[in-house]
Amino acid sequence: MAQVKVYGRRDVWAGRQREVSDLVQSCLVSAWGLPQEKRFHRFLLLDEDDFICPGRSDKYLIIEVICFTGRSDDAKRALIREIYAKSGYEPEDVEITIIEMPQTNWGIRGVPADELTLSYKVEV
Repeated sequence: MAQVKVYGRRDVWAGRQREVSDLVQSCLVSAWGLPQEKRFHRFLLLDEDDFICPGRSDKYLIIEVICFTGRSDDAKRALIREIYAKSGYEPEDVEITIIEMPQTNWGIRGVPADELTLSYKVEV
């Protein structure tokens, strides 16, 4: 399981959510083996005054990937590298954070996630 939150400026990224979502999802599928249909992305687009990022351009994006614990450091590095490689965005304009939580901290389909049978591996 992974959920993605993307923060950016509304005047730059509004209307481009699918572009960013497709990028991140293709990287999650490739690097971590997530099923293509497991796409849970939220966009928090902010006005210029609400997104203070000194030294960054107006195209600055923050990508947070919230996921179950279990991915190796190599898998996390692979995801980060793939997002940078595939994005075509300036590396200074993108920051990626991976936030891990145990499955017992997630409730999905009426049960704690550690009681679910997943169709994909978390330990990659």
